[in-house]
Amino acid sequence: MTSRSGICARVVAGFVSIALPGLAAPPALASDVRVYTSGAPADIQKGLAQRFNEATGHRLVITSGTLGAIQDRLLASEATDAVVLPVPTVDRLDKAGKLRAGSRIGLARVGIGVAVRQGAAAPDVSTVEALRKTLLAERSIVHPDPKGGGFTGTHIDRVFERLGIADAVRPKVTLMFAISGGTAAVAKGDVEIGLFNVSEILPVSGAALAGVFPVELQNYITFAGAVSVDSPAPDAAAAYLRLLMGAREAWAAGGFEMLAGARCTGAVLTLYYP
Repeated sequence: MTSRSGICARVVAGFVSIALPGLAAPPALASDVRVYTSGAPADIQKGLAQRFNEATGHRLVITSGTLGAIQDRLLASEATDAVVLPVPTVDRLDKAGKLRAGSRIGLARVGIGVAVRQGAAAPDVSTVEALRKTLLAERSIVHPDPKGGGFTGTHIDRVFERLGIADAVRPKVTLMFAISGGTAAVAKGDVEIGLFNVSEILPVSGAALAGVFPVELQNYITFAGAVSVDSPAPDAAAAYLRLLMGAREAWAAGGFEMLAGARCTGAVLTLYYP
């Protein structure tokens, strides 16, 4: 099992080697860089804020929430400088004319894991049949609401159907987003297991990652960043996204997988696809 212990140290270490030469702003030109993001990558970015502020002189202001709420606010033209969101949502914002052309970068992806209380016996979730037996055996389960605008809850509910256990499992389920206290409920012992993105399990004190969904049932959310078309500080917003792109160790420590073939060098982001 993996817990929060040691995660913060590795995240900080992941930022130390990242530099943004030539991008420090004089005090008179420093600005707030407003970033809207969903719950899964929020902790990575909050850990990065101080490093970005010190390196650039700007101030990072992160707004996080459920995907549905964040998307609605952005489509309603709420002011922001950059977004870090799942690719389908970035596509939607792009088609709505909310993003600066050519500013998008691919970042990382995250899969679904199983959370238990720290110190509790880890259930076997290594195979499809093992996960099925675990879901049937546990007395209480928490996962995101499928109707909340996100992708994870919808996929989990479909997994119940696919395994043929929906009628047996759904009465034991509490619908709650991790960002609203779902993983914390597992950490406190209020619920036996939680089904959330791995990145929403590792940062929560008192919770541990028992394992991830087997590959046959896994669902990855891929995140991208982009600069808002109306940003008054597009260069600073782009610098922030480059810093995110370079924070490989931090993403990994937070439970994400970096996208293959992506790298950022200096002030230019280059994507290589084999």
